[in-house]
Amino acid sequence: MNKKTSLILTTLTAALVAVGCASGPSVAELNTLTDKIIKASFRDQSHVKVERITATDETNRACSDADVAGKPLDEKTAKALEEVNLKAIKWPSDGKFIGDWKEGEKIAQSGRGLTWSDKADAVNGGNCYNCHQISKEEISFGTIGPSLYNYGKIRGVTDPNSPESKPIVEYTWGKIWNSKAYNACSNMPRAGHMGILNETQVRHIVGLLLDPKSPVNQ
Repeated sequence: MNKKTSLILTTLTAALVAVGCASGPSVAELNTLTDKIIKASFRDQSHVKVERITATDETNRACSDADVAGKPLDEKTAKALEEVNLKAIKWPSDGKFIGDWKEGEKIAQSGRGLTWSDKADAVNGGNCYNCHQISKEEISFGTIGPSLYNYGKIRGVTDPNSPESKPIVEYTWGKIWNSKAYNACSNMPRAGHMGILNETQVRHIVGLLLDPKSPVNQ
């Protein structure tokens, strides 16, 4: 740890101790200290830049401030942010929501991409199993998010291209593209919105979840 980082950490510690006092630091002051620590402790490496951590939008800032304050966003603010994110969803350019579930499974399994050791032009994975159970064939999965096994079956999707299935198909696409459109402070990555997955990849993930032939729905 360099001297600059050590000094900032000492300052932050003192600020946190003062939180218990009536005149403790504000959320803005704590955010400023955190930004200083990040900038002092992290560096650009290959194609991965520090701005990935420091560049935040209105939604992330609001949710971060709520976390620091130890209370959820008020309903009015949450709804306003969800509306902004809903408008930011990019729907399939060709109108096709359902892709190849086999490709979707590959994407869900892959956690590669976006690290300094990956090639800048490497294809990103979705790393979906890190948070969700998806197919029964995979026994290693995270539990931060809900199980997605039988996702389409439970929702009665027998033909994802039918008019009856349109609401759940669009919701599934939207949730993957920008999860904060439906839950302002969702922990789920905004895969499409943040450029983690492209349109074709999102289409394949939707296929994995909704295609009746997918192992997810067996």
